[in-house]
Order: sequence, then C-alpha cells, then structure tokens
Amino acid sequence: MLGVAAALGGIVGAGSLAFSDDGRARIVGAVKPVAVQAGLMRARAPQPGDAWGGCDDARAAGTAPIYEGEPGYRPEMDGDSDGIACEPIR
Repeated sequence: MLGVAAALGGIVGAGSLAFSDDGRARIVGAVKPVAVQAGLMRARAPQPGDAWGGCDDARAAGTAPIYEGEPGYRPEMDGDSDGIACEPIR
C-alpha cells in the first residue's frame, strides 16, 4: 500500500510541474538530452542561413534531420527523396 501511495504521489508531483512555465522548462531540460541521444529530437532547430557541406556537418551541429522547407535542406542531402535530409543512420 505504501508503494502505491509513493507512486501516486510521484505521478501527481510530476504532473503538477507541467502546469507552470518553470515546471515545463525543467521537464524539457531533463528529457531533451535523453531524446537527443536516442535520436528522437534534434539538439538544435535549423536556423535561417544554415548551409551545410553535407550531412556529417548537419549532424555535428545537432540540426539533423532537416525537413524539406527548413533552412539548410537541400535535395542532394536527401538520399531517398522523401523530404527528410540527413536522416539518422540506423
């Protein structure tokens, strides 16, 4: 019973963080490095003026993958022509 109460308290506590700007920023700050490492999120969004020599450069900057219409996207960097350049290597 004590374990259930502790788990419920943890869930409610974490959920209440999401209701404030500071809480959301703390959650994103904790989750983002894990998501970037797992390849689920970019470390840096493409910026106007981005121009990469190739996908290795875009990945090194944390900007990959780059979607069609975003700064830095070039069809020659999209090997399978699906609108996503510099997809993660799996």
